[in-house]
Amino acid sequence: MSRLFPNTDTFKRLRNRYRLVIINDDTFEEIVKFKLTRMSVYVSFSMIFVLLVGLTVALITFTNLKYYLPGYGTQSQRKELIYYKKTIDSLEQSVKNKELYLTHLKQVLAGDVKALSQLDTSLIEVPEYEIITQ
Repeated sequence: MSRLFPNTDTFKRLRNRYRLVIINDDTFEEIVKFKLTRMSVYVSFSMIFVLLVGLTVALITFTNLKYYLPGYGTQSQRKELIYYKKTIDSLEQSVKNKELYLTHLKQVLAGDVKALSQLDTSLIEVPEYEIITQ
C-alpha cells in the first residue's frame, strides 16, 4: 500500500475530522458546530471559486456589461469597421498601382533605355473593385 501512495500521511491528514464550533462569548452557548475534513474544505472552496468565475463570465457574456470591456463594440460598429477596412485596402492598392505607373512614366520620359528593356509590355489584368454600400 505504501508503494502506491508514497505520501500516505498527506492522505490521512486530508481525511482527519475536525470540529468547528462558533460560541457566544458572553454566554458560552454553542451557536453552530460543524464537523469538517480538510478535503471537504478544499472541495467546498474550489466549488465556490468555480461557481463565482462561471457566474461572472455568464454575467459579462449574456448582459450588456460586455460593451464596457475595451475592444468590444456594437454590431453596427463592427459592420462599419469591415466596410472601412475593405475601402482602405482597395484605396491602398489603387495608390500602389498609380505610383508604379508614375515611376515607369518618369523613366520613359527620361529616356532610360535600361528601364524600358526591363518593362513587361503585356496586358495586366487589373481587378475591378466592388463599390460597397451600407
